[in-house]
Amino acid sequence: MTDTVVRGGTIVRPGATGSSDLAIEGGVIEAIGPDLPTGREEVDARGLLVLPGVIDVHLHFNEPGRTAWEGAATGSRALAAGGGTTFFDMPLNSTPCTVDASAFDAKREALEAASIADFGLWGGLVPGGVGRLEELAARGAVGFKAFMCDSGLQEFPRADDVTLLEGMREAARLGLPVAVHAESEELTRGLAARLPGGTVREFLQSRPVLAEIEAVQRALLFAAETGVALHLVHLSSGRAVAMAVEAKGRGVDVSVETCPHYLFFTDEDVERLGAVAKCAPPLRSAAERDSLWNELLRGGVDMVASDHSPSDPALKECAFASAWGGLAGVQATLSVLLLAGHHERGLAAERISELLATTPARRFRIARKGALLEGYDADLVLVEPDRSWKLEASGLHQRHKMSPY
Repeated sequence: MTDTVVRGGTIVRPGATGSSDLAIEGGVIEAIGPDLPTGREEVDARGLLVLPGVIDVHLHFNEPGRTAWEGAATGSRALAAGGGTTFFDMPLNSTPCTVDASAFDAKREALEAASIADFGLWGGLVPGGVGRLEELAARGAVGFKAFMCDSGLQEFPRADDVTLLEGMREAARLGLPVAVHAESEELTRGLAARLPGGTVREFLQSRPVLAEIEAVQRALLFAAETGVALHLVHLSSGRAVAMAVEAKGRGVDVSVETCPHYLFFTDEDVERLGAVAKCAPPLRSAAERDSLWNELLRGGVDMVASDHSPSDPALKECAFASAWGGLAGVQATLSVLLLAGHHERGLAAERISELLATTPARRFRIARKGALLEGYDADLVLVEPDRSWKLEASGLHQRHKMSPY
């Protein structure tokens, strides 16, 4: 008798979605098929979608050092409440930032003690740090994150062009990807200097889509030159996605990530909600959002990740110009794709599974995850597809109950 049988759900698998039973033994999928023998635990999944657990490749749980902002104990529970089973933690905003072996070891130890979900760690690519990438790789880093603009934290400086180029060469040698925050430092800094920056609209104008497009173009050029696996994080523009698709057609090894907030909100929501909706790149116009959706529906977007980046509430309740630039949304990713994607735009459940689990697992070589197959980890999420519900602060599992959703 197996441990658990999930009975009669719609098992979402590429080319094989249909009603079936799923048996679990020791945390592993043992069998998928009709009329499986009774398990010690029976889960009635009739009328439910059964999808692989969300793999969130981009979030900030701020552990160790800034757990007053979040922490893995609360963050991983919010992830799980939203259907997530695995996450990759970014090298900032923890203290210290994960740019060397000792910081990597400290973060891994902290997450092992606090997280209820599986995890991987990004290393950081910063000026003076190219020589430390190998020690991060040896410890199991999933890749290296670099900012092409100011990160907002002095302890994680942006990678200048030489650092980025040399870091990409080293990452290619190590066989690991480089993830870039693609916004032009010259454009964002120069435009910000010309604007007082005190209002929402001035902030939005200081970080235009052009700043993203220019940086994406440069990152793609460097990737083509070095042969690195490039991962473009949180793209907010359909035009930037289209550039990556074109480069991929020329043989550049590039993957595209966007975030639920770019698919759900617009710049008008920043005006309405204030700093709780402040992020970088910023939320875009409705036309840009629709363009991003068009590229996703055409297949140009490879994955969707939350970029959960919470802070102490005081950093969101101050003047907008000095407010923290990050959104809290780890619990909402799957819900956004179900609502705005599946119900409003006809996005198939199989495609949602690809965006949130299968492609992340394949791109970052996570063994036995990302799909519902025999022998894979039994990381599942059960969804009642036609049920509507309202997300309220009381239902958030993150540390601070602040979210634009």
